[in-house]
Amino acid sequence: MTVETSIALEIYVNGDLVMTRAETVAELVAGLGLEGARIATARNGDFVPQRGRVATRLKRGDRIEIVSPRHGG
Repeated sequence: MTVETSIALEIYVNGDLVMTRAETVAELVAGLGLEGARIATARNGDFVPQRGRVATRLKRGDRIEIVSPRHGG
């Protein structure tokens, strides 16, 4: 018998409502196919460094921003 332990969360990613079973920012990034990509992340306006993504847990209603660096000025 398999018991579902994670519940889908409603969060916002770059302004779009997303349903996810990810529990951390790292899991969300991986689920979006961005693991290993050069990106910056923020949760509710606070920067989340790459090494902090594993420990940054998601909660319903969180606003996640994912951006890639751009060259130029």
